[in-house]
Amino acid sequence: MTEQPLLIVISGPSGSGKGTLCELLRKALPNISYSISVTTRPPRINEKDGVDYFFVTEEEFKRMLEKGELLEWAEVYGHYYGTPRFAVENALRSGKDVLLEIDIQGALKIKEIFPDALLIFIKPPSIEELSKRIAKRGTEDVETIGRRLNCAYRELQAADMYDYVVQNDRKERAFMELLEIINKEKSARN
Repeated sequence: MTEQPLLIVISGPSGSGKGTLCELLRKALPNISYSISVTTRPPRINEKDGVDYFFVTEEEFKRMLEKGELLEWAEVYGHYYGTPRFAVENALRSGKDVLLEIDIQGALKIKEIFPDALLIFIKPPSIEELSKRIAKRGTEDVETIGRRLNCAYRELQAADMYDYVVQNDRKERAFMELLEIINKEKSARN
């Protein structure tokens, strides 16, 4: 019997630590396929095209949409983000687990397309801590931080729509909980 590949979707408010946790998962599970999102936002310092995101123009993004090349997409903070269909479907067909780090709207769309997808919400310990984490990045101005925090309040309300909620109070603990969830789900489905 071949193992059923797992589509793992990680979401949470900006600054919740989902990117760091996904990076730890990728190191711990080297055979997992990480789906790189497409975005129209400019790269942050140290982000690389094709590694962190595929950075495209708005025209390129709209062309991809028209051709049905995206599984899901959303406009977030004035920029477009989407998940390339080809990479996800190919990895699943080849029997590989796939990790997606996407926003809540996108996660719910993925669940419609792939009802067996495993949705995990990363919750910050508090809004105050979330604010500190976003400010610590040094990439957003005060107005943008305020917008992200307002959005975080709404996003936290969506946590109950996920299969699991992991509080990221300490990254090591949250990471171990994520691994336990993934292993439990792999065992239960195979």
